[in-house]
Amino acid sequence: MRRIKSSIVDGVGFDLLLVGIPLVFLILFSGLPLLYNVLMSFQEVDLFSLGDVFRPFVGLDNYRALLAQPEFWPIMWNTVIFVTCSIGGQFLLGFALAVFFNTGFRGSTFIRGLFLVSWVMPGLVVGATWNWILAGDFGVLNYILDSLGLISKNIFWRSDIDYSLWAVVITNIWLGTAFNMILLSVGLAGIPKDLYEAASLDGATAFQQFWTITVPMMRSTTGAVICLGLIFTLQQFDLFAAITSGGPANSSNVAQYWAWELSFRQYDFARGAAISTIMIAFVMIASVFYVRSTRHEVRG
Repeated sequence: MRRIKSSIVDGVGFDLLLVGIPLVFLILFSGLPLLYNVLMSFQEVDLFSLGDVFRPFVGLDNYRALLAQPEFWPIMWNTVIFVTCSIGGQFLLGFALAVFFNTGFRGSTFIRGLFLVSWVMPGLVVGATWNWILAGDFGVLNYILDSLGLISKNIFWRSDIDYSLWAVVITNIWLGTAFNMILLSVGLAGIPKDLYEAASLDGATAFQQFWTITVPMMRSTTGAVICLGLIFTLQQFDLFAAITSGGPANSSNVAQYWAWELSFRQYDFARGAAISTIMIAFVMIASVFYVRSTRHEVRG
């Protein structure tokens, strides 16, 4: 018993305990629900059989039914636009801010910390705030665009089918820019200053230093940031619930919100599970790329 206790307190047993407890937690609260969701997507499910594990097996019928629905491909296209534009906007703005704050001017650390306010705010709070900003009659965004002469009349961002999706994209870019900035700032801090000094002595301009030193040295960090952004964006639900509710006429609906609508508004749990399973597959692919992008990192 003394040997077992010693192993648990300080030894291999302690290491296994540290790994085992989180692993059991993940299996119980994440792994089993995921498996249950995948199983449900191949079954016939209604309100009366929702609590059962063993239900009539229908194979790929739920997936075929999804593909046959007229809104499937428009919603998938909305998802592609939302994910692509959100990740692109967050990364470009985050990178620009990271480079700006990396110059180390006075007060840069404090100001950079203020940007984290947007990231720590709950999605529903962010959505409620941007509801006021995007309001068609009195919104701040319309006022700014009108002052700059970019629009001639108010844009009803949340209720116009041409702008509703972009309303959520703009909000999500604002929400995720700070996270991208912090991660990219860490990558920039890891680049040796000697490289820039040597390049400067050789007569390289600021742009040449950025293109030949910063960009190649940030390759691993860039891959990790983009992959994490893909994972988080595919999971984004709160903003759609708070701003547009997928409307009007599904113009701002995306796969993750549609899965919730199918399950908890239309009570079509099987098709909701099917679209969720498709999303899980994309998230797992993004996770693989994330792991591959960080495998060359030097660990102390």
